[in-house]
Amino acid sequence: MERHYSIAIDGPAASGKSTAAKGVSKILGFLYIDTGAMYRAFTLYMIEQGKDPKKEEDALALLPAFRMNEDSRGHVYLFDRDVTERVRERDVSALVSYACAYKAVRERMVEIQRELAKRTSVVMDGRDIGTVVLPNADLKIYQVASVKARAERRYLENQRKGIACSLAEIEADIEKRDYIDSHREHSPLTKAKDAILLDTSDMTIEEEIETIVSLFRKKVGESWKDTEQSR
Repeated sequence: MERHYSIAIDGPAASGKSTAAKGVSKILGFLYIDTGAMYRAFTLYMIEQGKDPKKEEDALALLPAFRMNEDSRGHVYLFDRDVTERVRERDVSALVSYACAYKAVRERMVEIQRELAKRTSVVMDGRDIGTVVLPNADLKIYQVASVKARAERRYLENQRKGIACSLAEIEADIEKRDYIDSHREHSPLTKAKDAILLDTSDMTIEEEIETIVSLFRKKVGESWKDTEQSR
């Protein structure tokens, strides 16, 4: 039976997890799973249905009908509609921490994420991948960066996409999300005991990716080399 590997990258909002995870998955040939996009898609679904993500009863009412998917290109689909860019807009970002805090929502998303990891080698990023979703991941990274660095990155990203925003608003949103994510009752943001802390405040994305790939290859050793050569 083919050996499947998993890399879990956790950390606060805008710490560069998704960009790094995509780069790592491309180099290693693993499937990248954007778990945050799942919660963002559900938040967008609530917004579009006129429901309040801050109300658990609204989330539970919509959860059974919710359908989303991701493809190998990293595109996110709400039902059959491509919402890859839409789920990154500010209204969704401001509310996603509320929608993803509910136990039933998290349990459903975790089911989907674990099923995907059983089928192939994966790189997942999120808030509770190493602690809840993939507690036995081959490599766990806890990626952090200063609020200032994270806000500047998100600001530049939004500028490139033509999304109107202010640096001050983004900093405030990030600080608020940090508090909500770390204080929620179910699966709060926390570093797994065996995760490697990676501060990316002064790192380029290329350095982040290179560091994680190097850590993975060092962690799994010869078993990875054998699998790599057999491809």
